[in-house]
Amino acid sequence: MTYVLDTHAFIWAVMETGKLSRNAYGIITDRDNAVNVSAISFWEISLKTGMGKFSFADVSTEDFPGYAREMGFGIIDLRENEAATFHKLPAKEGHKDPFDRMLIWQAITKDMTLISADRSFARYEQDGLKLVW
Repeated sequence: MTYVLDTHAFIWAVMETGKLSRNAYGIITDRDNAVNVSAISFWEISLKTGMGKFSFADVSTEDFPGYAREMGFGIIDLRENEAATFHKLPAKEGHKDPFDRMLIWQAITKDMTLISADRSFARYEQDGLKLVW
């Protein structure tokens, strides 16, 4: 199967695997699965580190793409059709995070299953999101 990691799931896969659910860990480590990280996550990590919301000891934000490759994750870019059609993702009350919403939209448009512990994402399953944790 084909998966895309939510940003926190990617960070935990790299730095704190104990925070992953047993199911998420199994999916990520199963070489039969295609696990991907979106460039959106690298942007989120960089922006939030610059704002002081994220802090990583002895790790630079520039290191994360290399970690993704070393772990065998594919890296997906934001495509023009995803950006241009983003308005089709329904707004959900209380959920306005643009990084989360674009990851959700990428998962839907690319027919990937999103790996996330964020329970608010379940609201998008009725819109076509496949979600696991």
